[in-house]
Amino acid sequence: MAKSPEKKKFAHELLHLSFNQDQGCFAVGTSNGFRVHNCEPFKETFRREFSNGGIGIVEMLFRSNILALVGGGPLPRYPPNKVMLWDDHQGRCIGELSFRSRVRRVALRRDLLAVALEHKVLVYAFSDLRLTASVETAANASGLLALSTGPDAALLACPGLHSGQVRLEAYATRRTRFVQAHSGALGALCLTPSGKHLATASERGTLLRVWSTADGTRLQELRRGTDAARIHCLAFSGGRGALAAAPPEWLAVTSDRGTAHVFSLRRGQGVGPAGDRADGGGGAQQQQQPEGRANPTSKLAFVSSYLPLAAGYFSSERSFAQFHLPDGAPTVVGFGQEPGTLLLLSSSGLFYNLVFDPLVGGACEQVSCVQFMEEAPRQGGGY
Repeated sequence: MAKSPEKKKFAHELLHLSFNQDQGCFAVGTSNGFRVHNCEPFKETFRREFSNGGIGIVEMLFRSNILALVGGGPLPRYPPNKVMLWDDHQGRCIGELSFRSRVRRVALRRDLLAVALEHKVLVYAFSDLRLTASVETAANASGLLALSTGPDAALLACPGLHSGQVRLEAYATRRTRFVQAHSGALGALCLTPSGKHLATASERGTLLRVWSTADGTRLQELRRGTDAARIHCLAFSGGRGALAAAPPEWLAVTSDRGTAHVFSLRRGQGVGPAGDRADGGGGAQQQQQPEGRANPTSKLAFVSSYLPLAAGYFSSERSFAQFHLPDGAPTVVGFGQEPGTLLLLSSSGLFYNLVFDPLVGGACEQVSCVQFMEEAPRQGGGY
């Protein structure tokens, strides 16, 4: 029987991991401060260490000098119910927002700052921190929240008041739309930079769904697996430069099952027959995938026409490419600059750069694996 990997002990506790808006950098919160790394090529850009406390949330504003910080760990640097705006050029906080309860998540774009509390999402103008919107949500201990980050009009996605429901707020048009994404509670959600596409997963974590935010139409249903899993991260490709406005080509997901999955997303706008509604939410559009890039389906897919109740299971699309993490640690996923490049941030302190064949798929190949957290000295001295 294989021995499980020994859990590493870091010199300082790792509290937070996140990519910036275009997945070109990532931020790390620790029990004694925060640090920022460039992804390609990998290098530490800067770090700020505090003698009196930790940072539980770090959110970058693209590659600017402005970051949003929330205290965390056994000795928080700032109260966990405050969002502090840090200007790294000045080396100090230049603004703060206080709340009556703990901050669960923060999302930034150039003109807006959104904060998720357990039962509410609040949106502020970035220029003067003026409150512009307040939205009631279902219980949201995980802080599910997404903001479109492209130059177009802002779109916010958060849980609605009903189980499995997503609320979409388009601030330019002042329109609200509700998408009944799943029959069970939400487990994860994300938006494309343009805000035109939404991806969701339920708490069960077996099915992922991709939606059009314009009309709430379900575009695609994807199967991560058959066993329940806690989803750690969902991410669309195409977050950089001109690709930010283009339709996404890929969707990646990580979970506590220890495998990263990549799915191919369809192209085209032809409307087909309504999809299976067993897990809630609108009909599916019949779209086309580039030749040679289709997600595999079950070998028993033909059975779906004979067993209508099982049609959803047999016809669901499986992942196009996969990577198994050696230790199964909680992991954040993103995409690299080159096509077919996947980036993984593991809470075991490792940064993976992977490639997959965009025509054939299958197992991802590890290009590099770098440790970005310093290990604690072993007993007896040395490292």
